[in-house]
Amino acid sequence: MPVTRYYADHAWLGGDSTVAGVIIEVTGDRITALTPTTPPAATSAPPRTAAAPPPGTTALPGAAAASPPGTTAPRAAAALSPGTSAPPTTAAGPPPGTVHLRGVTLPGLANAHSHAFHRALRGRTQRERGTFWTWREQMYAVAARLTPDGYHALARAVYAEMALAGVTCVGEFHYVHHDAGGRPYASPNAMGEALIAAAADAGVRITLLDTCYLRGGIGAPLEGPQLRFGDRDADAWAARASALKGGEHARVGAAVHSVRAVPAGQLATVADWARERGAPLHFHLSEQIAENEACLAAYGRTPAALLAEHGALGPLSSAVHATHLTEQDMALLGGSRTTVCLCPTTERDLADGIGPARSLADAGSPLSLGSDSNAVVDLLEEARGVELDERLATRHRGHWLAADLLRAATSDGHACLGWPEAGRLEVGAPADFVTVGLDSVRTAGAPADALLESVVFAATATDVREVVVGGRPIVSDGRHLLVEDVPATLSAAIASLTTTPDPTGGRS
Repeated sequence: MPVTRYYADHAWLGGDSTVAGVIIEVTGDRITALTPTTPPAATSAPPRTAAAPPPGTTALPGAAAASPPGTTAPRAAAALSPGTSAPPTTAAGPPPGTVHLRGVTLPGLANAHSHAFHRALRGRTQRERGTFWTWREQMYAVAARLTPDGYHALARAVYAEMALAGVTCVGEFHYVHHDAGGRPYASPNAMGEALIAAAADAGVRITLLDTCYLRGGIGAPLEGPQLRFGDRDADAWAARASALKGGEHARVGAAVHSVRAVPAGQLATVADWARERGAPLHFHLSEQIAENEACLAAYGRTPAALLAEHGALGPLSSAVHATHLTEQDMALLGGSRTTVCLCPTTERDLADGIGPARSLADAGSPLSLGSDSNAVVDLLEEARGVELDERLATRHRGHWLAADLLRAATSDGHACLGWPEAGRLEVGAPADFVTVGLDSVRTAGAPADALLESVVFAATATDVREVVVGGRPIVSDGRHLLVEDVPATLSAAIASLTTTPDPTGGRS
């Protein structure tokens, strides 16, 4: 089995700082050795905590905690003792025979919530005022034009864009299942299979979150393009979803689109399907106040309480957005160890609001991150957005350490997608890692003892230099190795989708 040795100028091994000069040995698709070449410090470094709020402000509960409840505890590298950290100095340089990773090397990033076809909306939906609900109509117009081949072409390009941004695993929240009018394809999972193939072509892992979507709203039938989303009922959804096959790069999970789209009496069918398979279960939750109001009117309880009542919360579950919650809702999510997936760039773009991220973490919910509508594909921007949006909401700084935000983007993100072994730089883990350069105008001058802060709060997707997935280089020197010209590929796929005749005979 081939062995490749990489030399990372700096590597993040799960603590609250980086280690200088680490050799990463990869055998096949696994990390088989991690060797820091800079001796570890003799004594434990003092714990670092988030900054205290300035006088005159009110701190959220636990705002000064070093790591929010629900994040994975830092693991020491093989050659480091627990609790120690290497001094912030650069080692002598790469030994002969190693591949030089110039910059800061991190575990691969997990994009825990994506709708790949929404990428075609970028720029087009920015011309108008409105709300989430008016944006949704434009999204439906694009959904009406999707075909399996067209979706494969678009998703391949989108997943290549994600790889260029350091994403090594994507959670695709997939709900466009059928042909126009809801007619099944000859292969009932043609659309899902196209997405799985697209991820393979782009070189990334995927968890296909096959989504149950049965109603156009509480008590309302599916209409127009929504007919493409719906199976007859939850049992029919389960039968179709059960025929999906994963693979080395792909796993299959379940999703409830929302309590608007799945009647209360059918929620348990989806939850049971996921539980029986040990598969992840995701759902949009309380993204809009109108959703909460409709759920309270119909069922007399909030969406979180309704999902809890039907067995949908738990350690394998993820609530996407979780923006408008009550204290009871947060207790239900945290107490059940349900992950909360935050998508700050989309939540801003759609004017959703700022969710109570710090309070959710304090209640016990792990956090993950997603690009959602793909108006922006940059997991570093999503990570810092969690902190920066919280600053706007509370008017004080320092709710999260950079390491906390990176755990959401790596280990906890992978765990919520059903890849708990990934998202870590440690022996035995999949060889999925990303190197962020320190030589751009954004990262130049980064202090050696604050490299994580520089990556999270200054770097962007453009600074990603190298990406390895399963021991296979996917991006080298900022260039995708499997998709020759990602911008041109995106342009062609989007043009093909947005200029095809619509069902009424017009053209967009």
